[in-house]
Amino acid sequence: MERERDVSELPKAHLHLHFTGSMRPSTVLELADKHGVRLPDALTEALVGGEPPRLRATDERGWFRFQRLYDAARSCLREPEDIQRLVREAAEEDLRDGSGWLEIQVDPTSYAPRLGGLIPALEVILDAVETTSRETGLGMRVLVAANRMKHPLDARTLARLATRYADRGVVGFGLSNDERRGMARDFDRAFGIAREAGLLSAPHGGELAGPSSVRDCLDDLGANRVGHGVRAAEDPRLMKRLADRQVTCEVCPASNVALGVYEKPEDVPLRTLFEAGVPLALGADDPLLFGSRLAAQYEIARRYHGFTDAELAEVARQSVRGSAAPEGVKTKLLAGVDDWLAS
Repeated sequence: MERERDVSELPKAHLHLHFTGSMRPSTVLELADKHGVRLPDALTEALVGGEPPRLRATDERGWFRFQRLYDAARSCLREPEDIQRLVREAAEEDLRDGSGWLEIQVDPTSYAPRLGGLIPALEVILDAVETTSRETGLGMRVLVAANRMKHPLDARTLARLATRYADRGVVGFGLSNDERRGMARDFDRAFGIAREAGLLSAPHGGELAGPSSVRDCLDDLGANRVGHGVRAAEDPRLMKRLADRQVTCEVCPASNVALGVYEKPEDVPLRTLFEAGVPLALGADDPLLFGSRLAAQYEIARRYHGFTDAELAEVARQSVRGSAAPEGVKTKLLAGVDDWLAS
């Protein structure tokens, strides 16, 4: 029987991690105490008990509950020092899991009221990322994400802001929140602004909604990557299109199960996508609420989908190729993957 290598030592890129959702449970509790924030009982109990809250977002009520818990955690981030702590700890967790490149996703409008406005909020985040990257050695960049529950004009404002900071650490533009609400085509102008500035297009799609959501990301938003994208497995022609175009799907197995997209880890169509040639980048999504970080997603692929070490290495390569990392960083990480496999 082949020896199983430690997936936390496998070099990889992390392309699907939300800002607030990256926090450690202990950090949320400490910041809530620091700022006098009353957290929902369900969230406090989960954080203290070390078990993620019970979530299911396949209906309106469940999604509202998920957002309520997320917003409560976000309300604990009130000062630049809190942002710096979050970014530093996210980097430490990623390094522990073998990540050599992290693109963290954030909607700065969520933090603007407490950090002096939209521009100051993004600058605080980018400064924290730059400092943390320099001090830890982890390559880090930011993907600015609009909220599809808000007006498309807000998204255009964010797209212009993202392009303004393209030389300060912003590498992509995304679209998050419930994809069942708000048509992708309503946000095409915002994505056009971002693409013209050379930013990656990485909207969410194919999670709570089906294959048509992924097609909309491709047709209307010119997606280079798709956040989640797992529902593409229901349409062979769509999978071929993703494979032919080498559009990376940022698959987050643990969150798919936690939110009820799939009942069990083995139901997530990882192997279907992989064998169809769709590039994959495994991601943790929101570890704070889903209870597992990056390396655990590779363990899911191994345990529930029978991925061999050679296949896990290929998934890691795909994550690196799908990233916005400089070529030198990609070359170093890809060489590290080869070394891991040869060890």
